[in-house]
Amino acid sequence: MSMEERARVVQALPAEVTWEEMPMPEGDLHTRARWWVQDALEGYFTPPRRRAYVSVALPIYYPGERRFAPDLLVVLDVEPHPRGKWVVSHEGKGLDWVMEVHVGGDRKKVAEDNVRRYARLAIPEYFIYDRARERLEAYRLPSPEAREYVRMEPKQGRYTSEVLGLELQLEGGRLRFWAGNALLLSPGEMNERLRELLDGEQRRADEEARRRAAEAHRREEAERRLAELQAELERLKSRGQ
Repeated sequence: MSMEERARVVQALPAEVTWEEMPMPEGDLHTRARWWVQDALEGYFTPPRRRAYVSVALPIYYPGERRFAPDLLVVLDVEPHPRGKWVVSHEGKGLDWVMEVHVGGDRKKVAEDNVRRYARLAIPEYFIYDRARERLEAYRLPSPEAREYVRMEPKQGRYTSEVLGLELQLEGGRLRFWAGNALLLSPGEMNERLRELLDGEQRRADEEARRRAAEAHRREEAERRLAELQAELERLKSRGQ
């Protein structure tokens, strides 16, 4: 098959999955978790850091495999331009990291079937964010040649992703990413922090302005009283003469 023919085949592949292939809708808990993780990872993988493509519910095509669409995926060392699908034979590599967010429905698909499938596809790491149970599970291939996952164990509540170079932790009902001792914030959280800093600076500026105004008022009152006393003293001197 020529390059032109291959390109036409790739272009013809659907960029959406069917209802049968999609997980059942699981509401805001499911949707917001995906968006937050995507925002946080896209914010982290920006220059000068390593290039990475991050996506949500993207149709994935592996040779000889049924199409699927994981909740979240990361592919390292590729251009992060928008895509309608990921075709392994066209892109030249498979997925590096996958996360499924589970709220309800068929947990067997997430916790058993996908564990076997993603390992068979040689996806180095697979994470499950179980929001219903507030639990995190993580799996890793012990070597590039392995096709069975080894379950990761957390250290002090954190799972280390060797693929992402980050640590993951559930904290306060939210999935958190850590780069060393630095908490990774999503762009939305960063904007919120900036707003809080700006609000704090504005409050301090307002308080300083009020303090200065009060001091100015006290000086004016003191000067007025001094002037009154001086005037009274002058009147007393005048009477004494």
